[in-house]
Amino acid sequence: MYTQSFNVPDTSDDTKSAGLKAVARPPTEAETALQARFDAKVDADEKVEPKDWMPEAYRKTLVRQISQHAHSEIVGMLPEGNWISRAPSLKRKAILIAKVQDEGGHGLYLYSAAETLGTSRDQMLDALHSGKAKYSSIFNYPTLNWADVGVVGWLVDGAAIMNQIPLCRCSYGPYARAMIRVCKEESFHQRQGYEALLVMMRGTAEQRAMVQDAVNRFWWKCLAMFGPPDNDSPHSAQGMRWGIKRISNDDLRQKFIDATVPQAKVLGVTLPDPDLRWNEERQHYDHGAIDWDEFWATVNGNGPCNKERLATRVKAHNDGQWVRDAAMAHARKQQQRTLQEAA
Repeated sequence: MYTQSFNVPDTSDDTKSAGLKAVARPPTEAETALQARFDAKVDADEKVEPKDWMPEAYRKTLVRQISQHAHSEIVGMLPEGNWISRAPSLKRKAILIAKVQDEGGHGLYLYSAAETLGTSRDQMLDALHSGKAKYSSIFNYPTLNWADVGVVGWLVDGAAIMNQIPLCRCSYGPYARAMIRVCKEESFHQRQGYEALLVMMRGTAEQRAMVQDAVNRFWWKCLAMFGPPDNDSPHSAQGMRWGIKRISNDDLRQKFIDATVPQAKVLGVTLPDPDLRWNEERQHYDHGAIDWDEFWATVNGNGPCNKERLATRVKAHNDGQWVRDAAMAHARKQQQRTLQEAA
């Protein structure tokens, strides 16, 4: 659902932390040939599959990006799941349950895609629970009222769709195929959020004020979801060379702003940016400066809900250990029974 952190490196390993730098050995002739074949496949816009040879840096980049994406889907269930029991009607409860369930499914698709790269789900979850792995900073902010849930659907999921549609053309086949279904479901999430806000904006003055307040709090954080400016994005250029990324952070951010301003006018809310105005020469909207200090502080664990979100995920994982143990015991029992029947 949320791809902001994909250009953010995970916590450094011990070697890097110690300030040591490994010296790479020169590639062999066979490796040079494999690299040339890989480059030709990417240049031809063909899909790289799990059994194909790939550069180690490409594999590591995909593991980081896909696992961060999966973590974002799973942690992203928490701000909205908190409102299921407090939704204002049975209809809204049913919609929200379906949406949160979708996010869990997206995480499972993505963990499965990352596993095809040779990493295990346990390794990815350990990295998340230890704080080494990153996830989208947007989920480290609270959802204070029902309007926040609608704004998450409209703006956060809207930003996610803008980010994720190009991933359907990612050069790595399993990731691209997973994203096709994810994007279809995310389009539902964005529409339901917008519709919920439309209903509130036709309500009381207090409801309209709630919507405006939620937009004010989430707008700048959604713009940061696309990642740091292209000049400050360490992995963006290489990701685009490999066909993992298709559109730069700044271009995606601009597309999102251009698409969202007309939606805000229909909704009847004001986007909280005094510098937001149409630029006739560029044929795009100009916008104000994003607070990147807040962004990096949140990414690095100092947001309002970082500790709460991570603690909730760790507790849920630990509480579910008995289910995983039971499933493994059942699988072993079935395997033994199959072997006995075969004998």
